[in-house]
Amino acid sequence: MNTTISNRIYSYKANEGEALWWMGSLAVIKASGKDTDERFSLVEVVEHEGAVAPLHVHHNEDEAFWILEGSLTFEVGDKTIKAEAGSFLFGPKDIPHRYTVDKGPARLLFILTPSGFEDFIRETSESAPTFSLPAAPEAPPTDEEMEQLMPLVQKYGMEILG
Repeated sequence: MNTTISNRIYSYKANEGEALWWMGSLAVIKASGKDTDERFSLVEVVEHEGAVAPLHVHHNEDEAFWILEGSLTFEVGDKTIKAEAGSFLFGPKDIPHRYTVDKGPARLLFILTPSGFEDFIRETSESAPTFSLPAAPEAPPTDEEMEQLMPLVQKYGMEILG
């Protein structure tokens, strides 16, 4: 038995974890690199209906999505995938991807390996006072806001493509 791992056994119930308001969504970090010997991170994300993740690519980690509630359309590489509650999909690193929430709010798990992406979420969020969605953004980010975000995007090995 790996005593390093066994000494860090923990659990979270619903509405537990590190809650953050992240780019118009609620992100709850359930497992971070420090919890998993940097093996993976697990983040529960709740998105408003109509939310759109920009086309982007991760160069450091693979990303998988498990849809718990709602309906989304994913574009991963050259594939378009409709995903409903219970769906799972995998996006390998270096493959561009994005999603749109067709019916929401949507609740999904981001599973990233190795860990590290959770630190990007922390740096681009504010602490959530409750386990609820913030108000929906009134408009997409401005060019100036995106420009300010780019150093962090690059720091965490990503590119925004559209």
